[in-house]
Amino acid sequence: MELSLLNIGLAVACGVIVAGYVAYILLPAVKSYGRIWERIAAGFLTLFVLCTLLGIGLSIGLSAVWFYDKYA
Repeated sequence: MELSLLNIGLAVACGVIVAGYVAYILLPAVKSYGRIWERIAAGFLTLFVLCTLLGIGLSIGLSAVWFYDKYA
C-alpha cells in the first residue's frame, strides 16, 4: 500500500487531536481527583466532551462542503 499525502495528513491530524485531548482535557480532569474511582469516572466523562467536540467539528466541516457550491 502506497502512502499518499492525504493519508499522511490524516494521520498527523489524528495525532494532533489525540495529543490535544490528552493534554487539555483528560489530564486536567484526572489530576483533579484523589481517589482512583473518581479518576476513572472523570476520564470516562471526558469521552463525552471529546465526542461533542468531534461532532461539532464534523458538522461544521460537512456544512462547509455541502454549501460550498452555493456560496463560492
